[in-house]
Amino acid sequence: MIKNNLTRPYIVVLGVAQDGGFPHAGCQKRCCQSAFKDSSISKKVCSIAIVDPKNNQQWIIDATPDFKEQFYNLQQKTNSFNLSGILLTHAHIGHYLGLAYLGKEAINSNEVTVFGMKRMLSFLNNNGPWDQLVKLNNISLTEIKENVEFELNKEIKVTPILVPHRDDYSETVCFLIYSKQKKIIFIPDIDKWHLWDKNIIEIIKDVDYALIDGTFYNDSELERDMSKIPHPFVTESMELFEKLEFKHKNKIFFTHLNHTNPLMDDNSNEQKEVKKRGFNMATENLILKL
Repeated sequence: MIKNNLTRPYIVVLGVAQDGGFPHAGCQKRCCQSAFKDSSISKKVCSIAIVDPKNNQQWIIDATPDFKEQFYNLQQKTNSFNLSGILLTHAHIGHYLGLAYLGKEAINSNEVTVFGMKRMLSFLNNNGPWDQLVKLNNISLTEIKENVEFELNKEIKVTPILVPHRDDYSETVCFLIYSKQKKIIFIPDIDKWHLWDKNIIEIIKDVDYALIDGTFYNDSELERDMSKIPHPFVTESMELFEKLEFKHKNKIFFTHLNHTNPLMDDNSNEQKEVKKRGFNMATENLILKL
C-alpha cells in the first residue's frame, strides 16, 4: 500500500495521457508497440484527484477509461474507499467514459456527486447509458456555473472557467482549485492560448501550480492536418512562457500527452529540452500540496 504523511489537502496525478491512452488503440508505431509489449511503460489517461486527508475526502477530476485502476490507486494512496465526487471538464471520451464503472454492472454506487456544466449534465441526463446512472441513483448531478466558485468542503474551493475547445456534446472548462494556502489550475484541453479570453501568463503568475495541455509537442507530429485538432504545441507554450521568471516557469507541468508525443519517452531529447528550459512534465503519482 502506498502511504504518505500529508495532513493538508493535496493534488495527486492519476494519469497523463490523451483520451486514447498509451498505448493507443490501433497504433502500429514503435512508441505504442513497445508499450503494448511492456505494460510498465504504459500511461493512464489524464486525470487528477483532490485529496483532503483530514476530512477523509477525495474527488476525481474526469472519469477516464482507466477509472477502475485510477480509483484503485487512489484508494491505496489514501487508505480510503470514500469517493466524495467527480468533476467533469467536458464530454470527450477520455473525460467521462469512466462513469460507466459506477453503474450496476460494476460498483453500483450510491449517489456519487458528479459536478458538471449545464450542457454536460444535459448530455448525461438525455443519453444512455448515462441516464441510467441517474435513474438508478448511482450518481447525483450537481450543476456548476462559469466563474462561480463552489465549495467541495470548508478547506477546498473550485471555480470552473470556460475554455475554447471542440464542444461537440458539452461546453469545456478548466478548473481553478484552491485552499487557504495554494492555488492550482488544471487545463487538460484547450484549442490555442490566443483564442482564450483569459491571459494564461497572468494566470500562471497567480497560481502555485499549472497543469496544462501538452497534447502535441510540435506541428509535425502527425501525418494529418493538425489545424483540425488544435491544441497549444508544447513548443508554442514554451516560447510563449519563455520570458517568465524561473519561479513561474517551474510551476508548469505539461499533461494530456498524445501517444505520439516524444515527452512520453523519459530518454527523449525533447524531454531534456523541456526540463532545460525550466518546465516540467506531469507524472503519475505526482503530489502537489494545496
